[in-house]
Amino acid sequence: MPTLLLASLIWACSFGLIKRNLAGVDPAWVTAARLGLAALVFLPFVRPRALGFRSAATLAGIGALQFGVMYVLYLESFQHLRAHEVALFTLTTPLFVTLLADLRARRLRPWALGASLLAIAGAALLVNRAADFAVTLRGVLLVQGANLAFSAGQLAYRDWSRDRPNLPDHEAMGLLYGGGMLPALLLIARQPVPPRLDGGQVLTVAYLGLIASGLGFYLWNAGARRCGTGTLAVMNNAKVPLGVAASLLLFGETAELGPLLLSLLAMTAALLLAERGRPATP
Repeated sequence: MPTLLLASLIWACSFGLIKRNLAGVDPAWVTAARLGLAALVFLPFVRPRALGFRSAATLAGIGALQFGVMYVLYLESFQHLRAHEVALFTLTTPLFVTLLADLRARRLRPWALGASLLAIAGAALLVNRAADFAVTLRGVLLVQGANLAFSAGQLAYRDWSRDRPNLPDHEAMGLLYGGGMLPALLLIARQPVPPRLDGGQVLTVAYLGLIASGLGFYLWNAGARRCGTGTLAVMNNAKVPLGVAASLLLFGETAELGPLLLSLLAMTAALLLAERGRPATP
């Protein structure tokens, strides 16, 4: 769980940077750039001969699902929903993680399911719901598709890597990031002219690629490999209260402290519930 928490903290800090420095920049280019930088960091660790073609292709496919498809659907949803609406519908990710894991195991784990629902409730406390809330079915389905892709991808990597305990995570991540770039590049094809960035924006993209994506997703997948389903599900929403806390402490934003504290308490309770019901072999 410590690696999942550290990844969540890294992602929490990235929200404020994106809002401050990358507003108006084509998100498809940002996605391709950050995954490309992450891939460049980890590709030197890939050992093609040790992996073999089938394993390499499997990792690229998992990356395309977990990172690429997730980003493409997520970014497209902003064409149909407002930002707070997208945030609201991303809260179902823990439920997808739990249900997909239970479907694969062909059994229902009530502790993990209860922890997931509590995590959703805790994160929902911080969603800014406007009075004129209105959504389109297409937008909702796009966000749920993104949630499903990210959930399925992290579980697929966890299962794949657990069958290969002698393979370090850093030797797999380069292929995951490389596969994740492919759907983003397809999205870029609709607008092939790259955006012009100033110095601050270039540094922000570099941080997102090397730290938020490169280190963050590496820590996340490494943590997913070692934790139970309930804990993994809950931690998918930990970035919401942590993101609000980072915005308050680092970026000078304002928010009500009451909902933030309640959300953190709900997340803590969800983690305790998940760990209580964790079997010896998750």
